[in-house]
Amino acid sequence: MSGVLFPTVRAPELHVMSFNIRRRFDRVTWPPADRWPMRKQRLRTFLSAHKPHLLGAQEAMPDQARWVQDALGTRYGRVGLGRGPRRDGEGTPLFYDRDRLEVEDWRQVALSDTPEVAGSTGWGNTIPRIAVIAQLRDLETDARFTFVNTHFDAFSARARRRSAAWLHDLAAARTRPLLFTADVNAHVRSSELEAMFADGGLVDTWSVAPARRTAEWGSFNNYRRPKLGARRIDAILASPDVGVRAVGIDPRPTGTQWPSDHLPVQAVVRLPSSASS
Repeated sequence: MSGVLFPTVRAPELHVMSFNIRRRFDRVTWPPADRWPMRKQRLRTFLSAHKPHLLGAQEAMPDQARWVQDALGTRYGRVGLGRGPRRDGEGTPLFYDRDRLEVEDWRQVALSDTPEVAGSTGWGNTIPRIAVIAQLRDLETDARFTFVNTHFDAFSARARRRSAAWLHDLAAARTRPLLFTADVNAHVRSSELEAMFADGGLVDTWSVAPARRTAEWGSFNNYRRPKLGARRIDAILASPDVGVRAVGIDPRPTGTQWPSDHLPVQAVVRLPSSASS
């Protein structure tokens, strides 16, 4: 394996990435590799080389979201705000290539019984969890689709089960093809997340891809050498009408270290035309 996993992806295919970039902490952190000033340039180098058409990021503080957008380049747009009561703090923003895609509409909801109340919690999570839901159009093919990016709770299995059921219901009510990126904080194929795949409304792109550019690395490596057979807790899911061409998880450091404690998960997909969907 050399270079980037997907160097040239052209219409009608789309390059999608899910990447937990690890939030910035102002206090001194351990290991030193976790310190934002130490890894921000590695993140810039990685993103400027890969340039996915769609990036669902997790754990992005406002300044980090601006950094990611700047690293991707001037043609990239961004939607999504923070998870706090004033839409501040850590978020799950969506970045998109404006030369290829346009956002027709978007909204942000809380993963709770009161989704329109910013900063609300429930389902077992004490930290607000949010999802960004965007309606996009492919400028090259005119395909219209829904893109969802979120971050399931890290501490409560009940919250993850409820979040998986929420996603199932969202997919069941869809009127467009759907793509989903997230740090789901459990193995994608674990029993606690099985509601995501109930009734066949969503598929795991890793499981259905005809081509895998890499092995299935555990996606949370915590700045250590990645392991085979470890949990893949970062996901790219799709509705069955989305054609999955290839997937990959790049295990290599950028320079001497990794830009995050997670590895980015990538997929190349083909969306059905608006007429066929």
